[in-house]
Amino acid sequence: MSIPQELFECIGKGIKDAELSQMFGKPCYKVRGKAFVCFFQDEMVFKLSGEDHSKALGLDGSKLFDPSGKGRAMKEWVQVPFRHSKNWSILTQSALTYVIEKYKL
Repeated sequence: MSIPQELFECIGKGIKDAELSQMFGKPCYKVRGKAFVCFFQDEMVFKLSGEDHSKALGLDGSKLFDPSGKGRAMKEWVQVPFRHSKNWSILTQSALTYVIEKYKL
């Protein structure tokens, strides 16, 4: 297991009520059945909106998540490189909050 994947799992395990699952065949963490983070190409991907989305997308190398690689990015999901891993925990909390509020969980 890579260091980025170990960090992804460590962060996810630290979230109360989060469960390890799959999304598009990629590891993800869900809360009450709704995904809020996933792991792809040694990077973490976060479901975000508003200012949190803008800040994450503004990190050098970050991009909208396109799991198919066919130019069909998922607009709410931001893929953040490992070089910004110091931000992963904060972004995870933002993603969790967003999903809980969006789906009234």
